[in-house]
This record gives sequence, C-alpha cells and structure tokens, in this order.
Amino acid sequence: MSDYIIVKWLHILSSTLLFGTGIGTAFYMFSASLTRDSAIAAAVTRNVVTADWIFTATTIVIQPLTGFYLVYLAEIPVTSRWVMWSTVLYLIAGACWLPVVWLQIRMHRLAADANNRKDELPLLYWQYFRFWIGLGIPAFVALIVVFYLMVAKPI
Repeated sequence: MSDYIIVKWLHILSSTLLFGTGIGTAFYMFSASLTRDSAIAAAVTRNVVTADWIFTATTIVIQPLTGFYLVYLAEIPVTSRWVMWSTVLYLIAGACWLPVVWLQIRMHRLAADANNRKDELPLLYWQYFRFWIGLGIPAFVALIVVFYLMVAKPI
C-alpha cells in the first residue's frame, strides 16, 4: 500500500473524528443545557470536555500534518487557492475551538457547583452558553467549506 493511500486514509479518518466529535458533543451539550438541570449539565459538560481532549485535540494536530503531507506527495502547490483557503478556514475553526474549550471547562465547573448546591444553573453559565454557540457556528461553517474544498478543489 502506498504512502499516499495510508496518509489519505488517516486524513479522512481524523477529519471524521474531528467533525463527528464536534457535532456530537455540541448536540449533547446544547440538549443538556436546555434541560436547565444542573445535574445533567454537569455530567454532560464533563464528558464533552473529556471528548474534546481525547478526540478533538488529537485530530486537530493530525489534520494539518496529514493534509500538508498529502499536498507534498501529490505535488500540489501549497499556493493553490483551495489549499490556502482550506488552511485559513481551518485556522479560523481552530481559533474558535480554543475559547470554546475554555468555555466548556468553565461551564462544567459552574454546572457542577450548582449541582452540588442543588441549585439552578447560574446566569454566568448562560452567558458562556451564548458565547459557546456564537463561536461554534463559524467553526462549523468553516469546516463545512473545508470539506467542500478538499473534495472539489475548485480554485
């Protein structure tokens, strides 16, 4: 089996894990938050933070390594517009993800504290929740466009 096929498989697999983990954890965190139950929010946010560190953090590193290696193996100029746009959009998604992780950790702590006190989720949790959504939308859109660029290579 050629290096290209192996690296392409790793690239596709890691992009699936990255995107799938992102969509899955976002769905569960959003749904858990909307229950307004601090016990549910505490448990789910803990798992979301764990999943982000296990899956997202690793694939966020694997993606550019395998992507640029594929570009090298295929002798595609790094200056190709689709490669440059994919890189910029990937960096935008990553720039959104870093504060999202911080928010998720803070939201977990707030939910856990509220649960320990048998109290409602505090106002700060909901402020963080709005920022979390606000950062998640551009990250999601950026990765959707990156998927398109990787497949179509239009420009």
